[in-house]
Amino acid sequence: MSMTPMNNSDYLQRVKFADELVAIESAKKAKGITYEELADEIGVNKVWLTSAMKGQQYVPEEYCIKLAKALDIPEETAMCLNEHPYKGNTDPVLYRLHEVLDTYGPAIKEILHEKGGNAIMSAIDFGIDVDIEKDPKGDRVIITWNGKLLPYSKQGRYPW
Repeated sequence: MSMTPMNNSDYLQRVKFADELVAIESAKKAKGITYEELADEIGVNKVWLTSAMKGQQYVPEEYCIKLAKALDIPEETAMCLNEHPYKGNTDPVLYRLHEVLDTYGPAIKEILHEKGGNAIMSAIDFGIDVDIEKDPKGDRVIITWNGKLLPYSKQGRYPW
């Protein structure tokens, strides 16, 4: 029985596919294109694609094939992304995102319930985008989350 890895390298590099992930990133770099340009070419969200190329997303076979074609790499190399990954949160950027949710999550939850009733936000029917906005006082990170509002089921006897 293997233990869950507890450091960035083990989580984010997915040792099992380290060579393939390096080959995918190297091909992108050799093409001289951005994640956004590559995402546009294969018809996916840039944040999702970047996360996938870092080994943090399950990628359906059709997109593995499109990625391989766009990067001129063997399909077998891109198919490593078709396996469900372990995910981690020890990187400083990821830690700060968790800090934001720890700090503002309860407020977001309360406002969501005030405006949306007894519901949650879907992380499956979900969109995300990240941009940098130039600002003379220091550039700003703009993160947009767009998840479907999912009312809790009212089936059965209350309280269920």
